[in-house]
Amino acid sequence: MTAELLYEVRDGIGHVMLNRPQARNALTFAMYERLSDVCDEVDSDPEVKVLVITGAGEKAFAAGTDINQFRAFSGPEDALGYEARIDRVLSRLEAVRKPTIAAIAGACTGGGAAIAVACDLRIAAANAVFGVPIARTLGNCLSMSNLARLSALIGAGRTKELIFTAKLVGAHDALAIGLVSEVLADAEALAARAEALAQHIAGFAPLTLRATKTALHRLREAEGLPPDEDLIRLCYESADFREGLDAFLSKRPPVWRGV
Repeated sequence: MTAELLYEVRDGIGHVMLNRPQARNALTFAMYERLSDVCDEVDSDPEVKVLVITGAGEKAFAAGTDINQFRAFSGPEDALGYEARIDRVLSRLEAVRKPTIAAIAGACTGGGAAIAVACDLRIAAANAVFGVPIARTLGNCLSMSNLARLSALIGAGRTKELIFTAKLVGAHDALAIGLVSEVLADAEALAARAEALAQHIAGFAPLTLRATKTALHRLREAEGLPPDEDLIRLCYESADFREGLDAFLSKRPPVWRGV
């Protein structure tokens, strides 16, 4: 178990903390795998009624996947394996039989935003900032399942706007477009509200909540997801992706060439 992702149960509520504040809680592959394991623990533990996910500190919920994880990518199997891993972990989070709440303070971008979107409810501190700025940073792409979750939440038009403009959305704008359901004054108020909301939901009929989650998931699945391997390879095997990765790590603007 990694100390970079902490899990504990308090008064029937499971608490996950993404615990890399020095890296704005950017996720390593080990953290993703631990999150998947926690989902199994939540489902098998009758004491846990609700799961709450937060980030350590006030500066970030999670700023995505740690970019250093991409250094070793050398071929299509790396890119496809990475997206398959993320899909597996986030699908597992989405499928948790108990209600899940993302309590978001600070940056919630890239893979962090994908984790939040895979939760059932999202509440935010006033300093929260959301975005998927991959067109500006690495030049990679979202998998079909991640796009489906995001567009189901805020619509295809808003999804295109977020990705095409690489814009970062503040908490109140996120509330306006339905990305979050509540905005709290600060991180302290957010933590208190997350606990109160979790305890409130924990008092309701668990099978009703589980059936509702499962039914809504099946409705989206019924539409089916087209294949996306060609799109993943298009981005991750490109010279642009290598340029984006080098530029990000070198802290310079990338020079995109579309190849």
